Amino acid sequence: MTTERSVRPRRSFIFTPGLNPDMYPKALASGADIVCVELEDGVAPQHKDDARTSAMALFAQPQADDGVERIVRINCLREAFGLADVQAILATDTPPPSLMLPKVRTPDEVVWLDDLLTERGHPTRLQVIIETNAGLEAVYDIARASPRIDALLFGAVDLSAELRCKNSWESMLYARSRVVHAAAGEGLDVIDVPFLDLNDPEGMREEASRSRDLGFGGKGCIHPKQIPILNEVFTPNDAQVAYAKRIIQAFDEADTGLVVIDGKLIEKPVLREMHRILAVAERVGRAVGDV
Repeated sequence: MTTERSVRPRRSFIFTPGLNPDMYPKALASGADIVCVELEDGVAPQHKDDARTSAMALFAQPQADDGVERIVRINCLREAFGLADVQAILATDTPPPSLMLPKVRTPDEVVWLDDLLTERGHPTRLQVIIETNAGLEAVYDIARASPRIDALLFGAVDLSAELRCKNSWESMLYARSRVVHAAAGEGLDVIDVPFLDLNDPEGMREEASRSRDLGFGGKGCIHPKQIPILNEVFTPNDAQVAYAKRIIQAFDEADTGLVVIDGKLIEKPVLREMHRILAVAERVGRAVGDV
């Protein structure tokens, strides 16, 4: 298993139902950076087994190298459905490239799954949803629980219900910030909750812009028509791309842990963000070769 965390655009993700595999190709062509096959909340209990079988069958076929990140959201590891999902993944020789873990409360859950995947020899990556009060409390330890983790996701709907607070920007600002801080400390990407009002595209644009300014690199969506706005909001502009190239070139030439650009001291940990900016630029076809 590689421990190298991928640097790639994660501006938008969309769910596709595991129970309906015919929708998978449409989701892959939707323009989202991440397509997530859904086995959890979007599947009724009586359909869980069928959805799991269909999802595993999708990955039995070779996947196209199209720049879209594929992931499966399994059920909570503390539930029987989640254990059945893990057993199915361990039983197959063609596991999903990445798993989204819902309702994670402690780092032990992630460590346990990592150990099982390692024993099986699967290179599967992980993305962790922080959507419980216990998970929010332990988020710093969760973020460092496994080198397989590529991203933390913030789940405001379940968390606000548990906290008995309104699901609004102001009410959830502390929780969002805590997840961003934990992700940043481990060099992880961080992705925000979907915007639920399909009839308010400008409201979604505003919330996505706030998320971006807080440190999020992307946001989920519940309908394909939301994807273009999210991709636009989380795509760096030309000035940001040019600055990222300057930073990367300066470190390449200096071969040291810090450089000075425009009179400002910049340390090496910022390089991951600069590479992420260029990865997003390459995804949208923007030239990144010349400084």
